[in-house]
Amino acid sequence: MPKMKTNPGAKKRFSLTGSGKIKRKHAYKSHILTKKSTKRKRNLGYFGEVDKADEHNIKLLLARK
Repeated sequence: MPKMKTNPGAKKRFSLTGSGKIKRKHAYKSHILTKKSTKRKRNLGYFGEVDKADEHNIKLLLARK
């Protein structure tokens, strides 16, 4: 059986933590920032965690078990 290839799009967007959870960036932080409050922009800058329902599919894209 050949090795699973890592999905390049997922490789750019997600990273694993030491405990095995998946980190993700928040959406809505790239443009049209003038109408968003400072607090909202600051909170969008932090990393979030991927939902448990999506975790399995993303691990497959990252070629992890």
